[in-house]
Formats: sequence, structure tokens, C-alpha cells
Amino acid sequence: MEDRTAEQLAQDYSAMGDSIILITDVIAGDAMADESAEDRQDCVDRNTQHLELMKAKSDWGSEDFTATDAAISAGNGYTAS
Repeated sequence: MEDRTAEQLAQDYSAMGDSIILITDVIAGDAMADESAEDRQDCVDRNTQHLELMKAKSDWGSEDFTATDAAISAGNGYTAS
């Protein structure tokens, strides 16, 4: 697999930020509060998997993954009720 361009890396990192915000907001009850538990769980699961896949890529530079790691941990521990 080819390394991503700087622009692609920036876009991917930004998309990861969107997933972090969504995971955090759903868990906090600030997003999707009117949706079913199943839909909230699916959303968190999908976004957590996205973060795991993206973080595993080998061509990152000096990006900070602290928030990514926290969102992955929170997402993996989340059970919608």
C-alpha cells in the first residue's frame, strides 16, 4: 500500500477527530439521545472501529493520538442502554 499524501493524512486525521467527537457526544448523551439504544451502539461501534483501523496505518508522522486512544477505550467500553 502506498503512503498517503500530506493532504490525505490531514483529511484522515480530521475525519478521526469527527469520530472522536461523535463517540464522546453519544456516550455523554449529547448526540443521538432520541435514537434507539441499538442505533447508538452501532454508531459508537462503527466509529470506534474506524479509529482503530486508521490508527493502525503505518504512515502517520508525529500526530498526537491521545484523544484517539481515549475514544477507542471509551467506545470499546460503551454499552448503550
